[in-house]
Amino acid sequence: MPKKQKIAFFEIENWEIPYLKKELKQYKLHFFEDALDEKNAGKIKDADIISVFIYSKVNKKVLGKLKNLKLITTRSTGFDHIDVNECKKRKITISNVPYYGENTVAEHTFALVLNLTRKIHKAWERTRRLDFSIEGLRGIDLRARTLGVIGVGSIGKHVVRMANGFEMNVIAFDVFKSKKLEKELKFKYVGFDYLLKNSDIVTLHCPYNKKTHHMINKSNIGKIKKGSILINTSRGGLIETDALVNALDKGILSGAGLDVLEDECYVREDKEVMSKHFPKKCDLRIILENHILAKKENVIVTPHNAFNSIEALQRILDTTVENIKKSLKGKAGNLVK
Repeated sequence: MPKKQKIAFFEIENWEIPYLKKELKQYKLHFFEDALDEKNAGKIKDADIISVFIYSKVNKKVLGKLKNLKLITTRSTGFDHIDVNECKKRKITISNVPYYGENTVAEHTFALVLNLTRKIHKAWERTRRLDFSIEGLRGIDLRARTLGVIGVGSIGKHVVRMANGFEMNVIAFDVFKSKKLEKELKFKYVGFDYLLKNSDIVTLHCPYNKKTHHMINKSNIGKIKKGSILINTSRGGLIETDALVNALDKGILSGAGLDVLEDECYVREDKEVMSKHFPKKCDLRIILENHILAKKENVIVTPHNAFNSIEALQRILDTTVENIKKSLKGKAGNLVK
């Protein structure tokens, strides 16, 4: 009888265990709440497969203790916590979860848009006090408004599709243009400045890096169409905070919907904010309490929560299980390199 494959999961949460036991019941499973490190690697030294999150540092010393290891499947998109070169030397395959929250983040984007354009947050606060007056609650229609989408990647595409459902005019800026996508989703690529000047709502869907740092800043925020709304569900560093506050104070922007703030710690993975390993100094509650934007009536701030749906988190597990099953059948599943 062939030996049962031994699979070890690290940084696991209680709700994930029953699902994994059900999907991988024919294998020998081990679960750990802690991140994988040199100390606990000895507990699973004969593991064939390990599944980790970003706080597990899978380096040369850890790999040296896992002599039977054939697959590392990380429950994240990023994989810089794994020594890729050392894995190549040892013929260890690495898989990741490339996508899981595209429609989820897009839906949260429109939740922010609708809250601001129909002043739902203000109406909710008022009716809680049993005040049913509608003074100051007049909103605007989305139909025929222009939505400017900066970044038409996996999330941005969903935003465009949803905007089409509202019968909005959609313009977009992206470094990488796809004429096929432009035709399929019925939007128009434009220059960055043109988008700022002609959009009623500007929404950001870009990765954060040196090139995108402060892409909305003091120099260009004044180009935004007066009275527009700015939405950011990507990364806080895309917007220069002082420029945003100034634009709101001067009426350049009529509102902002933010799921991320520049002052929050550098978050590599959205799911990181849920982890018990998330650094205490990065407590989003404290950041929100002290942040000037959170106190403005025309600003809605959510606590880096756009990704956080039951379905999105389930997709992370689904993809991880799929990666494991494919590997055991000798097939590749979401190989990173």
